[in-house]
Amino acid sequence: MEFAAGAIGGICGVAVGYPLDTVKVRIQTEPKYTGIWHCIRDTYRRERVWGFYRGLSLPVCTVSLVSSVSFGTYRHCLTHICRFRYGSADAKPAKTDITLSGFASGLVRVFLTSPTEVAKVRLQTQTQTQTQQRRPSASGPSAAPPTCPAPPVGRAPGPKYRGPLHCLASVAREEGLRGLYKGSSALFRDGHSFATYFLSYAILCEQLTPAGRSRPDVLGVLVAGGCAGVLAWAVATPMDVIKSRLQADGQGQRRYRGLLHCVVTSVREEGPRVLFKGLSLNCCRAFPVNMVVFVTYEAVLRLMRGLLS
Repeated sequence: MEFAAGAIGGICGVAVGYPLDTVKVRIQTEPKYTGIWHCIRDTYRRERVWGFYRGLSLPVCTVSLVSSVSFGTYRHCLTHICRFRYGSADAKPAKTDITLSGFASGLVRVFLTSPTEVAKVRLQTQTQTQTQQRRPSASGPSAAPPTCPAPPVGRAPGPKYRGPLHCLASVAREEGLRGLYKGSSALFRDGHSFATYFLSYAILCEQLTPAGRSRPDVLGVLVAGGCAGVLAWAVATPMDVIKSRLQADGQGQRRYRGLLHCVVTSVREEGPRVLFKGLSLNCCRAFPVNMVVFVTYEAVLRLMRGLLS
């Protein structure tokens, strides 16, 4: 039941949050944007509404599996821990148990999401990458004269990737299996992020449950889910910035040799604040998305239990 409820909740969350996710990725990977509204206006001016939904089809197709596994792994780990420690799967778990189960859920998620994250980030950033390649900066190493003739005026090169599947196939062919898992070391942010996610949700649900009841009402679930999403993204954002940069770093000349080099280079060039690029956007996006995810998850779970009882 948990797997099915997690799948449906995840799909609803993606539908709500994808446009802001595109803006977040572009802010994190492209220094030219001075803020959220600058990125939104520029994306809309150049690409219209479709620009906010680049790479959406693959996440929609895979998010049901990923969200299903995330919630299912969390619930099954928690059940086994409670059975092992307290002798019953229905025993009330300690905060440590919830944290360990959430961490396990995040680690499992890394191996499922890395290829789709690579495709999503490449598709979300490929338009601006082409612009950079056509119009090199006047400063820095990119100002060196091009080694091959420029394309004829009026014939801008088309997008490198025609869609999610083409992107995955191209990355696998050009960069091998390692290319599909590029940035996966930074994706281990999901471990402590999901530990924070499920722990904060459990604590808030407990605080928002009315006296004499075992679960909070719909409003309580909405508030707890939204706040849990915000706290999880606050923890995850620094490594999310590095993940986005490593995964986007396969279009044209590569800048980063690995996780540590990406961190050092980014901080040296743009200051420590670069690690928190997109934090406000992540938090703004996380609240409504995770409100929807958790209220859908709880509703589907309640419905399925009612049908099976």
